[in-house]
Amino acid sequence: MEEKIKQTAGRDQLGEFSPMFAHLNDDILFGEVWNDDAIDLKTKCIVTVVSLMASGITDASLGYHLQNAKNHGVTKEEIAAIITHATMYVGWPKGWAVFRMAKEIWNEESPALTEKEKYQNTIFFPIGQPNDAFAKYFVGQSYIAPVSTDQVMIFNVTFEPGCRNNWHIHHAKSGADKCLSA
Repeated sequence: MEEKIKQTAGRDQLGEFSPMFAHLNDDILFGEVWNDDAIDLKTKCIVTVVSLMASGITDASLGYHLQNAKNHGVTKEEIAAIITHATMYVGWPKGWAVFRMAKEIWNEESPALTEKEKYQNTIFFPIGQPNDAFAKYFVGQSYIAPVSTDQVMIFNVTFEPGCRNNWHIHHAKSGADKCLSA
């Protein structure tokens, strides 16, 4: 049996000002709807994040629900795929806004990480593997990671500082020159 959700934010923040709203928030939304067992908590978390995203709500409530999703088992890879998929339907700016918040929540630092792994934790898409197939087109190292291989293939390419191709140079930003040198 899943844990029961208990919420007191309505009463804590609005109890005296609006007892009815506090009741609806704490007892109905979180007390009954969130505790209904027709769908599991992880799925409810995903639905809530996508609903807030679709509505353009990127305030503290979205941050709370992103953290709640992480706490109920949504992985970094899953939230990246969820936000990417929803972005195609709700709009690019909304996707960017949610990615900024999600990136902070899923950014976990570990003292045993390499400089490259630490840098990976500061960006949302994976760095990937060395881009050896296209190395002849670059001076310096680039990395490639598939984001989607369904229907349209989409890849994330990450460049080490100073990596050059025939079109432009990727300059380092405030300390980034040591991020990918490991």
